[in-house]
Amino acid sequence: MKLTALATLILVGALALSGCTTGAPETDTTPAASSATASASATAAPADGACAGVSVVVDFGALDAPEIRDCVATATAETIAASTVLETAGVSTEGTAEWGDQVVCRVSGRPAADETIDVAGETPFTESCASMPAAAAYWALWVKPTADAEWEYAEEGLGSLELEPGQSVGLVFTTGTETPTPGS
Repeated sequence: MKLTALATLILVGALALSGCTTGAPETDTTPAASSATASASATAAPADGACAGVSVVVDFGALDAPEIRDCVATATAETIAASTVLETAGVSTEGTAEWGDQVVCRVSGRPAADETIDVAGETPFTESCASMPAAAAYWALWVKPTADAEWEYAEEGLGSLELEPGQSVGLVFTTGTETPTPGS
């Protein structure tokens, strides 16, 4: 009988840590790689745009790929690493050889190492991810401090950016001289 009670406590504890349940399968419940011990799971973004966790928007811009929108449920009110939020939403990122994960060079494999990037007024090129991406074509990292706030350019890199429930993170592949906000 003690074993059954222990198993029940473990199951209840696991359900409590899994965050919001939506019927959608969880993709990750690994603790964040920061001092916070928050965990996250991806859920479909609600139709009304409300997200109790952290909202994710990835706009591929000129790379001509479908936009990604997701809501990553967090198990606690503690901060969670932006890189963990993106990973939980199924978005992979790659940094640069020189700057590591502080600079975003590729998102979900784009632009690929052999993908030619054409920007008006610039010589076509490919991104090697050796150092800083070209000023004419790069991934811009954005944050939204609250659901009703405006997007703000991130003041730190992806490798150190921490988020809280109710905030949003966005990545936009920017070309040319204008930097659009996520989803614009």
